[in-house]
Amino acid sequence: MGRLCLPSVRFNKILIANRGEIAVRVICACKDLGIRTVAVYSEADRYSSHVRFADQAICIGPAKSARSYLDVASIISAAEITNVDAVHPGYGFLSENAGFAEVCETSGLKFIGPRPEVIRLMGIKERARAFMREMGVPVLPGSPGVLKSPEEALELAAEIGYPVILKASAGGGGRGMRIVNQPSELPSLLAQAQQEASAAFGSGDMYLEKFIGAPRHIEFQLLADEYGNVEILGERECSIQRRHQKLLEESPSPAVNDRQRAEISTALRKAIAASGYTNAGTVEFLMDETGKLYFIEVNARVQVEHPVSEFVTGIDIVKSQIRIAQGETLPEILPGPVTLRGHSIECRINAENPDTFVPSPGRITGFHLPGGIGVRVDTWAYTDCVIPPYYDSLVAKLVTYGSDRGEAIRRMQRALSMFIVEGIHTSIPMHQRIMADPDFQAGNFDTNFIKRFAK
Repeated sequence: MGRLCLPSVRFNKILIANRGEIAVRVICACKDLGIRTVAVYSEADRYSSHVRFADQAICIGPAKSARSYLDVASIISAAEITNVDAVHPGYGFLSENAGFAEVCETSGLKFIGPRPEVIRLMGIKERARAFMREMGVPVLPGSPGVLKSPEEALELAAEIGYPVILKASAGGGGRGMRIVNQPSELPSLLAQAQQEASAAFGSGDMYLEKFIGAPRHIEFQLLADEYGNVEILGERECSIQRRHQKLLEESPSPAVNDRQRAEISTALRKAIAASGYTNAGTVEFLMDETGKLYFIEVNARVQVEHPVSEFVTGIDIVKSQIRIAQGETLPEILPGPVTLRGHSIECRINAENPDTFVPSPGRITGFHLPGGIGVRVDTWAYTDCVIPPYYDSLVAKLVTYGSDRGEAIRRMQRALSMFIVEGIHTSIPMHQRIMADPDFQAGNFDTNFIKRFAK
């Protein structure tokens, strides 16, 4: 049963608290909805595409993120000066910052994302795990809460069985994470992980769980309105990654069958509705060697890889975010029952050496985007733009769609061969090797794929 439906309101102007391709993506969605936009930018991004394409743009500080894109006071000031109705945080930066969402609320601005209390629930991983376990979602064996001491960690690890993995409760992206193979390693690795987590996230709280040596990384996309309605938009395969950073994603996963998809989707609808979660989000799982899925975390925001879900469902996730925040219901937003059709793959085109992964900032001297049926490119880059060294190295997201996985792969091979970026190194050659790999083509891989591939 959904909550009471209140009248929706229409936004006139939205501020985008982000940069790069996701800022351009949100601008596109706003234009489709007839909503004006305000871009914020650092001094390093003065000539970025999102600045040009927005209706208004305000500089919020110098190049360093801490003094620009992470500066809450500057972003709120920009929102108040431009008289916006809402703030879209994109991904990264302040997108999962409950304090920022709270400040938006107290400033009379609609935060296009979950409510602050829900972000806090999902952002503290051991709390999210405990909640999902209570709701019947499968969770990896692990500590019931934050580890209180090395002695407790040793006792739990002995019960669960080695290897185990230590994770930062407030973390992500592989920071504050250590794999422990035997008891003698645990105290020192716990201390290292706590120190790293404190530096990265401001909290050294850690939890422990069973380590799966060769997992697949599977995530489910969700939309939830403000009246208790929840829809699951299928799953994405995210196992091609390096140091816990995703390189390539696809939907649906070649490892998930219809029965699993239905079972997990049913459990997630119940859990997400019970949590009071609203807007877009992603629930991440690990799949073990037997094909069993285990919950690991919730990303309370739109994901980098959302375009593959858009291709296979026909649903514009970013427009849906905005419409949900305006108070519309999912039955109003979605054209009908969610069904998955065809297959989609996304390659992250990063400014980095394809062999060493060393970042490659600099000026793009030549730039040609691929096209044709079933090809989409999300980018902020253009000929003569400068990739700054201060932020994520993502230049573009190359996305293909096919009637099946084989066609999506062939279209990706075509698109990669026609994608020209000169003046800097990019990950294009690496993606070409992945597309040609027999194991990848067969759907036979796990999160260790890149390690084997790079040898």
